[in-house]
Amino acid sequence: MEPSKLRELKFFSLLFLLPGLAGLVLSAVISTQYLETLPTVPVPDEMRMIPREIHGTVVYQTAGENRVLNLAEGSSVCVTLIGILLSVVYLEKHSSSQERRENREGNAPEEAG
Repeated sequence: MEPSKLRELKFFSLLFLLPGLAGLVLSAVISTQYLETLPTVPVPDEMRMIPREIHGTVVYQTAGENRVLNLAEGSSVCVTLIGILLSVVYLEKHSSSQERRENREGNAPEEAG
């Protein structure tokens, strides 16, 4: 594979991996905040009726809070998986490119010296 194509593949794999991992960290922060601040019993007056288990503790959240955390978790996992897939493709292409280069250099006639 051409070096420019390899660079593009590396760029796109990082483009997905880094934000995906940042999203996973953000999801963990939101989850920890929910664990510390949300009630452990339903509060109908505040519309906190949706249960969520976080580290073995059930907390009750609103539909909006549930949607935010589900979106953060789901999108982060998808973006990270795309980044991992692109990284695996990059590593495979890079490895085969290196192997071809080594084979060419190994089969080249030796210089007298």
